[in-house]
Amino acid sequence: MDTETVLRTFVEYYEERGHRRITGSTLLPPPGDPVLFTTSGMHPLTPYLEGRPHPLGTRLVNVQRCLRTTDLDEVGDLTHLTVFEMLGTWSLGDYGLPRSLEWGYGLLTEGFGIDPGRLHATVFGGDGRSGPDTESLETWQRLGVPVEPTVDDNWWSGGPTGPCGPDSEIFLWTGDTPPRSTPTGDERWVEVWNHVMMRYRGLPDGSLVPLPRHNVDTGLGLERLATLLQGHTSVFDCDVFTPWRERLPGLWGPLDETSTRLVTDHLRSALVVLGDGVRPAATGRGYVLRRLVRRVLTTLWRDDRDRHLGDLPAELVEHTLDHFRQDTGTERVRGVLIDEERRFRRLLDTGRRVLDRPRFRGPLTEEDLRYLHDTHGLPRDLVRGLRGEA
Repeated sequence: MDTETVLRTFVEYYEERGHRRITGSTLLPPPGDPVLFTTSGMHPLTPYLEGRPHPLGTRLVNVQRCLRTTDLDEVGDLTHLTVFEMLGTWSLGDYGLPRSLEWGYGLLTEGFGIDPGRLHATVFGGDGRSGPDTESLETWQRLGVPVEPTVDDNWWSGGPTGPCGPDSEIFLWTGDTPPRSTPTGDERWVEVWNHVMMRYRGLPDGSLVPLPRHNVDTGLGLERLATLLQGHTSVFDCDVFTPWRERLPGLWGPLDETSTRLVTDHLRSALVVLGDGVRPAATGRGYVLRRLVRRVLTTLWRDDRDRHLGDLPAELVEHTLDHFRQDTGTERVRGVLIDEERRFRRLLDTGRRVLDRPRFRGPLTEEDLRYLHDTHGLPRDLVRGLRGEA
């Protein structure tokens, strides 16, 4: 089942159950939002989760592109992506978590054909602030799905304040043996879907107050789901990345597998960020973009300084922009990448000359790092990279 079929099956399943599809937003949150990028499908819907009526009603479904910087250091493994698409459903004061779980189970087993014996669930076991989620526990038991109560792993919040509540996570067994243990006891159980009952608003002092109405928010990563349905262990082997797998190995010579994944993810993510109108800068969103590009270049230049982003085929740029429904011109995007590469080369040359001075040949102090940044524009991570430090 290719990714587009997965997406279409998901949306149509929920449309048949009274959900209206809403258009996903860009990676950029609305003005005034302190978060740099949209990090989840529910992020643009926060006002409605807190009580505002949505113009399309109380049952919603969508596909939202997201960006998370918290996992940057994990990119290069089998599962982490910087930019990804999130499939989501919402009940705004309509149905509760048991029905959401029943529908989720039905879509996974009937719509996607997953063997029910490969599923496991977790539920919130309760703590000092909120009691155990017995409704979800009983729902899974009625459906015949093994269920494990936890505490910290099954409480969802988007930050220290704001909507929050207990969640129930659905896991898929990916091992070569029959399923064993539980999601907290064996990493071969991979989370595919999170169903959150948003009952509370978290306050700055850590206390909880009830929301005006209870909402259900669910989310599952499109690329991860497609990867599992296609029988792969690496997200980079799903069909979304087919053009990258075909073109990248012959583009800049051999790269090890981890480096290939990092270059693929960061270049693809940079293209999406550029497609949403962000440009490289020293702070904020622009610095996230700049960091992505520089991590790509640092990886490419580890073995060959003659590798250039100008060699990136236009078809890879077009494929990415088309997939994320962005109309930014291909040559404009490639031009920004080339300019950023020139800037980085100049900065590296400056950094090497400065760090070769006797003052900086020993261990660097905090004062040294501030001086290098403020006087020569050398960020801390760049300085450490030039010195071969982690």
